[in-house]
This record gives sequence, C-alpha cells and structure tokens, in this order.
Amino acid sequence: MILQKVLTFPIKLLTGEESGDDITLTLKSKEETDTNNYIIQRAFLTQRLNERQGNANTLTRAEVRGGGRKPWRQKGTGRARAGSNRSPLWKGGGVSFGPKPKLYSNKINRKEWQLGLRSLLIAKQENITILNNFNILEYKTDKIIEILSIFNVSLFEKTLIIVPKIEDTLLKSTRNIKTINVILANNLNLKQILFAKNLFIVRDSLKTIEETYNG
Repeated sequence: MILQKVLTFPIKLLTGEESGDDITLTLKSKEETDTNNYIIQRAFLTQRLNERQGNANTLTRAEVRGGGRKPWRQKGTGRARAGSNRSPLWKGGGVSFGPKPKLYSNKINRKEWQLGLRSLLIAKQENITILNNFNILEYKTDKIIEILSIFNVSLFEKTLIIVPKIEDTLLKSTRNIKTINVILANNLNLKQILFAKNLFIVRDSLKTIEETYNG
C-alpha cells in the first residue's frame, strides 16, 4: 500500500540559525516494513553492478606472442619435456583460467528504483539539513570549511550537497575536499545518498525532488 509521507524540516541559514520557517517534503512510500530495506538494497546493488567496467583481461597461451618453437628436444637433455615457452608454467607465459572482458549489467524498474530512493531519503531524514540557499561569493575552500564547522560537520565525514542548480563558486570551493559531493536535485545518486553522513538540501530542491521521484 502506497502512503504519502510528509517530512517537515526547519529552514536554516548558512550562519547556522533557523530562519523561523518550516518546509515539507512529501514522498510516496510503502508501510514501514522490511520490504523497504530490500528495495533500497536492490537499487544499490543494481547501481554498483552497472558501474563495473568488466575490462580485466589476461592472455591465454594461445594469445601470448612467441612460443612457436620447441625450447629443446624432447629427449636426452635431462630436463622436463617442454613444447612452448609460453606455457602457463613458464614466466611470461599465458594465464590459465584468468579473467576475460565481461559485461556486468542488471535491470531495475524505474518505479522500483524511485521507490528505493524515496525510502532511503525517509530513512535518512535525521541526517538532512534544509538550507535557505548555498550562495558563496568567493572561490574559497576555507569558506566551505567554515560553514561545515558551524553545522558541526567533520571533514572526514561524507557530505552531500543537493542543489537545484550548480554554481561555479560552490563547485570550485568544494572540489578540493574529497568527502564533499555536489549534485543536482533532478539527478540524485542513490549510492552517494546512502554513504553520506550529512545531507544538505537547498530549499528550492525539494519541489524538484517531489516532481521528479514521486512518479
């Protein structure tokens, strides 16, 4: 059974103070069951599987260059018989049962993936902070560090900033901090949300999230 889950958040300023207004995020979800965790796991595993390149490649003895000539005669040398110096037993030889290029892919229905994303947002609502805006006037990493310290966020914690539109100032100010990712509200990444310890969402992004993922 699909329910309407309404999440209410106070709107905060970059100074850490509350603006005095609240805002809601309405998401369609199922009843609180273990099925929600299964859907999140399925969506996550599908994304991870589709990210695999599958380009690991080793050469078999037939593909290694050389080895056409018998190294030494069959009998009388006192050494073991050898027909090619490209045998898997030899240094520089082929590889037995090594990896070959493989296509890794899995499919998940769009509505099922959206349900997994919505269920994940609901599960992580305690980690969400709604900001009035994230406007930064200067390209300064120190400014981002200052804002994170105001909200008691460690630089060692993965942080995701969800914005309706990516500004160059924000992007350039955060690119030197490996634990921070900036993402558009209409292009959410379930894996990034799952691993993020802190979620900062600009208030204008909430409407985009409702319209994009409540299908």
